[in-house]
Amino acid sequence: MNDRIHSRRNSSDADQRSSASGRVPVIGRIFPAPVAAKVPEVILLFWAVKILTTAGGEATSDYLKTYGNIKGGGTEVALFVVGVVLQFGTRRYLAFAYWFLAYAIAIFGTGVSDFLHLDVHIPYAGTTILWGVVLIAIFVIWNLSEGTLSIHSITTQRRESFYWATVFATFALGTALGDFTATSLNLGYLASGILFAVIILIPALAWWRLGLNSIAAFWMSYVVTRPLGASFADYISKPANLSGINFGDGPTALVFAVVVLVLVAYLAIARPDIQENPSFPEN
Repeated sequence: MNDRIHSRRNSSDADQRSSASGRVPVIGRIFPAPVAAKVPEVILLFWAVKILTTAGGEATSDYLKTYGNIKGGGTEVALFVVGVVLQFGTRRYLAFAYWFLAYAIAIFGTGVSDFLHLDVHIPYAGTTILWGVVLIAIFVIWNLSEGTLSIHSITTQRRESFYWATVFATFALGTALGDFTATSLNLGYLASGILFAVIILIPALAWWRLGLNSIAAFWMSYVVTRPLGASFADYISKPANLSGINFGDGPTALVFAVVVLVLVAYLAIARPDIQENPSFPEN
């Protein structure tokens, strides 16, 4: 009996040390520590929802711009804050919380990237380089701190913070890159979308046939989902003089939001994307 009690105490102490080891200042005092993986398993539906989210975020951000930087920008910030509270308030991956924050970042990241171009007047090439540098810096710091960039290791607050910082940088970078190819290189939105549809297959093929590291392949594809989805969203929503078909930002945003909601509802109910054996950090 005493041995069992002692074993349980040791197990409890180990769990507490594991949770505390990944706490983040301020965030760790407000939100609970994870007890399971905080991100979904990468299945085919993950990529579909991710691309649709990037498309919807692009159209929604463009629609909110019509209300100006105060009202429109304030709405984007509010959605982002709500998303952070919902996601970090959970102790394990929940589809609605995860994808709400992803959608909010798609909107907010687009807004920040566009603000740097439209209001600060940094050319698209400049914002593309800027966010590329930011993304690389996050990857370097994350890897030095945690020793891995694997999504199967997102089991602590610190790793989750690195993950979402990376997601934000990829959205902002993808926005700038998509606008750069469509406008600065004069490809137009449809041609840009087709270009990125081809590019996104390269990491997958390199992983399948050439032995590319799976983590590198994942993040390379993840970055490209943003300009891919955004380019097609712009093609659908923008007027003909901007190489679009003029469906409108508002209607485009609404359609993508409804489709994403339906797919996320399926994920929440069927739960096909739950990680079964996530990697917890050693003490």
